[in-house]
Amino acid sequence: MLIVPPSMVEVSSDFEDVSTPARPLKVELVETQNQANVWVKFPTELNKEDPNYIASLEQDIHDVFDPGKNKIFAVEKSEVARWLLREEDGTVIGRIAAFVNGKTYTKDDQLTGGCGFFDCINDQDAADLLFDTAKHWLTERGMEAMDGPVNFGERDKFWGVLVDGFTEQNYGMFYNAPYYKDLYENYGFKVYFNQYTYGREAHLRNNDFSETFYKKAQAALDNPDITFRWLSGAEINKGPEYFHKVYNAAWGGHSGVPSMKLEQCQKMFKKLKPIYDKRLIYFGFHKDEPISFFISIPELNTLFKHVNGKMDTLGKLKFLYHKYTGSCNKILGLVFGVVPEWQGKGVETAMIVSWSKIDWSPYETIEMNWCGDFNPKMMKVCEQLGGSIIKTHVTYRYLFDRSKPFKRCPIIG
Repeated sequence: MLIVPPSMVEVSSDFEDVSTPARPLKVELVETQNQANVWVKFPTELNKEDPNYIASLEQDIHDVFDPGKNKIFAVEKSEVARWLLREEDGTVIGRIAAFVNGKTYTKDDQLTGGCGFFDCINDQDAADLLFDTAKHWLTERGMEAMDGPVNFGERDKFWGVLVDGFTEQNYGMFYNAPYYKDLYENYGFKVYFNQYTYGREAHLRNNDFSETFYKKAQAALDNPDITFRWLSGAEINKGPEYFHKVYNAAWGGHSGVPSMKLEQCQKMFKKLKPIYDKRLIYFGFHKDEPISFFISIPELNTLFKHVNGKMDTLGKLKFLYHKYTGSCNKILGLVFGVVPEWQGKGVETAMIVSWSKIDWSPYETIEMNWCGDFNPKMMKVCEQLGGSIIKTHVTYRYLFDRSKPFKRCPIIG
C-alpha cells in the first residue's frame, strides 16, 4: 500500500453526522501536490491484483481538479474537495472527493451535490467515514443530498458504480470490485438511475436481426437517393458540419439534450483526429444531404492498458506501438441519430444493416457508450443496433433528510 508521511487531520467527534469507526482512522484533506499524487494513484494500488482493472490516465484525473483545465470551476458556487483515508500507521485505505457543481446543484427538488472518485478497501466503517466526510462538507455548503459516484463536470467520464459485468472497463468509465455496491447501499444510498453498456460483435451475422427488421430496412436500402458511407478524401473536412446538422435535428434542444454549436462539433472532430478510423465516422444521406450518423471510436483502453496510467514519453511510444500493431480489437459507439423527418422510415435499420456489413478487421466487438435507464429512446436505439446489456453501472443518491420521499431520475422524452 502507499504510505506517505502526512500531516494527519483526525475526524472531529463534534460533527454529529460523521461516524466514529471502531478503530483509529484518519481523514486527510488533500492540499499538496504530493497528496494529490497519492490520491490519484491509490485505486491502481488497490486493484493491482485484479486482471480486469485498467489504470485511468493520471493526467485525466489531475485535470478534473485543475481550475485551468476544468471549466466548471469558473461557474459560480462550484467547489470541490478531496480526502485520503489512512490507518493509524499511515497506510492509505480509501479516497473520496465531494463537489458542488454550480450548473446543476439547483435542478432537483433539493439542493444536490456530489461525491465521486470513491475507492476503498472492503470495510464498511472506512467507507462510512469517507461518505460522512463528503456529506458533512456538502451540508456546510447548503446541500441537501449527494449523488455518487459522479464527476465534477459532464457525465461522459468517471460516473457510476460498476455492479454487473466485471470485465475490462472502457475509457473514462469506473471499474471497481463487486463489494462497492454493498458499501454504498449499506450506507443508505439508493439507486437514482442505472447506466447500461450495450455490446455486440462488430461483424454482421445472418441471425443478428429479425426478418421484420430487414423488411423495415429494405425500403431505405432500395431507395437510390439514400446512401450510407464513411467520409473520405476532402469530404472528411465536412464531418463537423454534417454532424452538427443531424445532431441538433435528432437530439439537440429536446429529450433533455442541449444543442451543439458548430464550433463544439469542430473541436470534437479535432480531438478524434489522433485516433481517427474513417470507417467509424459513418453517415446516411438523402440526395447528399446528411440525415443520419453513427459516430464511434477505437476503444482507447485497449491501448491505454499498456501504459499503466502514464502518457509520458515511454507511455506514448507504447500507445503508438499497440495502435499500429492491431492491439485495439474493440469499437466504442458514441452516438447514433436520425433527423426527425426520416425517423420511422427504415433509415435507422438500413443504416445499421449497412454499417454491420463493413469489414471491421481487426475489431471484434463494439460496445456503446453508457445509456441511462431514464432514456428509453436511446435504449431502443442500442437494441436496434443489435446490442444487449453487458455492463451495468449505477448512479446513487443519498438524501440527507432521511424522512423525505426518495424519487428516481425522471424519464426523459
